[in-house]
Amino acid sequence: MTLLKAVRHALTELADPARAASMRSYMKSEMPFLGVTAVPRRAALRKVFAEHRLDSAPEWRRAVLALWREAEYREERYAAIELSAHRFYRSWQTLYTIPMYEEMVVTGAWWDLVDDIAVHRIGTLLRLYPESMRRLVLEWAHDPDLWKRRTAILCQNSFKDRTDVHLLYACIEPSLSDTDFFARKAIGWALREYAKTNPQEVLRYVKHQGISGLSRREALRNIPDA
Repeated sequence: MTLLKAVRHALTELADPARAASMRSYMKSEMPFLGVTAVPRRAALRKVFAEHRLDSAPEWRRAVLALWREAEYREERYAAIELSAHRFYRSWQTLYTIPMYEEMVVTGAWWDLVDDIAVHRIGTLLRLYPESMRRLVLEWAHDPDLWKRRTAILCQNSFKDRTDVHLLYACIEPSLSDTDFFARKAIGWALREYAKTNPQEVLRYVKHQGISGLSRREALRNIPDA
């Protein structure tokens, strides 16, 4: 059995049609759900991935994209995201993965698919290849595609005191005039994460920049008396 078939079989075994409809409604998804929640899904996928080791980085990338492109249910796309981060393939997180992640961001085009890639895949690559990735992230920050811009804004969310604040602001600023909820939410979330390290700087920034009320509220949510 191929990896793709094994993933589908494992997820189908866990399907809960009674839960699927509410999951689809909550996520506003055109793609149907099987109704598999995160904990059993991850346990099943760990077993499948352990039983179907991939032998090369190109084979791994092809497998991720096959799961992604051929997905009939949203959980299959979640499986592609999990395969992209599996510990077996950690050494294959190189710049060669950028086209794969770019496709997933642009075609995923919703927060449940994009945000994990932004924070834990593009963010990881930014740590590993700061010069090359800085250029790429700045390009994405100016892209017409909302989800590439959101990815650029969020990619340092786990960096804490290693955050390149100049890069963060450079990624935020092209989207400051965007009225889209997901752009404004991303700006606020990114600033809120940095505020855990440097709240005074975030206070300064939101005071002097023309950010939306939503972004401001999100940014200051955890700062006392802000």
